[in-house]
Amino acid sequence: MSDLNQIGQNDNWRCWLCDEPVDPDGSVNSDQGPSADSYAASKAKKGATTVERLAHRSCNTMRGKIAPVVPWSKELFVFDPAAIFESVERLAKKGGREAVGRCATNEDAEQASIWLLDRLSRLAPTTKFFTEITPGAGQFLLKLSAK
Repeated sequence: MSDLNQIGQNDNWRCWLCDEPVDPDGSVNSDQGPSADSYAASKAKKGATTVERLAHRSCNTMRGKIAPVVPWSKELFVFDPAAIFESVERLAKKGGREAVGRCATNEDAEQASIWLLDRLSRLAPTTKFFTEITPGAGQFLLKLSAK
């Protein structure tokens, strides 16, 4: 296992699961304290590589019990948002494309796209994601793909 300070610096002291700040001086025994999480970053048809990521101790513990929930920003206006973590896992393993939400306006879809790609750059840095916005039936479908 690598040095916790090095992992924290690599991740800018943000939890890779909840995307909230992690106190570098916090106790490793505190729920909000720093911990290193070994995450299997899958690459399609090439096996898995292990990446050490920074997480709050409580986020890391919960990930061992249940699949993590990566929430959509409350500032976004997205209908029927997909479960981000599960979509990322599927796309990282198999590639392809899937719908992740619907928006009322193109501007809402653009904002959601920018936010999602930024969030995924920290959640799954070893996978390259792209978004596509498709208009139709008075709404805008946000699609996510991985290559």
